[in-house]
Amino acid sequence: MFNIIGHCGGTAPDDASAFRRASVHRLLAALALTLCTAWPAFAWELVGDRIETQLTLRNPSAAHGREIVSSRQIGLCVLCHNVPIPEATQQGNVGPDLTGVGKRLSVPQLRARLVAPRQINPDSKMPSYLKVDGLNRVNPMMRGSAIFNEQQIEDVVAYLATLTDTP
Repeated sequence: MFNIIGHCGGTAPDDASAFRRASVHRLLAALALTLCTAWPAFAWELVGDRIETQLTLRNPSAAHGREIVSSRQIGLCVLCHNVPIPEATQQGNVGPDLTGVGKRLSVPQLRARLVAPRQINPDSKMPSYLKVDGLNRVNPMMRGSAIFNEQQIEDVVAYLATLTDTP
């Protein structure tokens, strides 16, 4: 029996049915890997000051977003912004205070500020966390890579949306 995927090591299945099931599982895994790595999650469109479409299919994690925002290695948000995270020390004051930002801005507005900040405010010093083209002075090892992937953006947006208490 000819198999498109082939046998990937180990012992051969005992019967043709098990062999076909294993082949289908390998095919589906390969297809999922291709879809997840080769295609962008979704195209986005800035309308006014909003990006309405979520950038990923996976549900965002506000807990992971909090980790990103408070990190000086990943998010770098605290270098410029004050955030209501007590363990994040030496917070910045160059950008707006993010306390209560979830009350001031909607989820689509928050998403737009991470993806296209200079299209909303041309004087913004904040970088686009998803942009990869047209950048200056980029570390050669980082060329072609965005600061965040789409899921990280959605996670940060989910966390920022929880910040509804005002100072």
